[in-house]
Amino acid sequence: MLGQRDQAVPESVKKVMQKPRVRERAPDWGRRRVMPGTPLLLCCYLAYLALGTSVFQALESSAAPDYEEASLQAKWALIHNYTCLDRAALEALIREIIREHKLGIIFPSNTTSMGRWELAGSFFFSVSTITTIGYGNLSPQTMGARLFCILFAFLGIPLNLVLLNRLGCLMLSWVQHWAHWLGGTQKDQTRARWFVGSCAFFSGLLLFFLLPPLLFTHMEGWSYEEGFYYSFITLSTVGFGDYVIGMNPDRRYPVWYKNVVSMWILFGMAWLALIINLVISLMESSTVLCPCSQRNPCRTWRSTGDIKPPTPKSTPGNSGGKPTRS
Repeated sequence: MLGQRDQAVPESVKKVMQKPRVRERAPDWGRRRVMPGTPLLLCCYLAYLALGTSVFQALESSAAPDYEEASLQAKWALIHNYTCLDRAALEALIREIIREHKLGIIFPSNTTSMGRWELAGSFFFSVSTITTIGYGNLSPQTMGARLFCILFAFLGIPLNLVLLNRLGCLMLSWVQHWAHWLGGTQKDQTRARWFVGSCAFFSGLLLFFLLPPLLFTHMEGWSYEEGFYYSFITLSTVGFGDYVIGMNPDRRYPVWYKNVVSMWILFGMAWLALIINLVISLMESSTVLCPCSQRNPCRTWRSTGDIKPPTPKSTPGNSGGKPTRS
């Protein structure tokens, strides 16, 4: 009897009965899983910077006293060797002074700037390393610190890129959220997107480019134009090294100064990367700058060989099931 009942049930009904139930997900499940990871990633990033700061400080500060004494003796020996200068000797002296200044020797005082490898200086060097700014004003002198710098940058640069991408996505989600809320109240999504996008752009411009030069003018004695120039060269990771904070031996800098500038570099790079990606997308979608993308959008993302020809349509009434070209 049981065998006859099983045979009476159609196969299609059996497949439906045996099909496992799929759990329905909430519409915003992906968003809830992505955003809470940002504070954890930021904490890992800061912990990694703290590790690099402590190691660089331990390796370089231990060798600083011996190197400082040798540097001072080399400085006075260098000056005494050039008592009477011709043009070639003067150029050689200038090159030596520039090289010694990069190593931490201050002319014409009787001190050196080996204190740059203290806590704030080591932290700022760690930030400039993994953000690939690389001013060039400070570099490790011991072999152990150089080998650690290679490993630190090898793991820190990908971590920095992941964090910048996450912060950029977080900023973009905030902008989209406010645009959606404002568009719902004003019943105009397009105008709300333009308004919120403009506010985000100008607020970022004010926070990362227009206000920091005032701080640099006060702390470094630069002009406002020099501070603005330093802000863009730093956040764009160009890092020429002609302007670097905390390098004037005649000024006393507070401890929080370089730490605040390091956080400004991190969030400013994320905001600038978001703006640059927006400009790239606008340039790629422009018919004036790239008219080929409008005629064949697939060519901008795929090569010619990846584009498949369109498949011919088939009609139900065609004999033999052969397709007919439309």
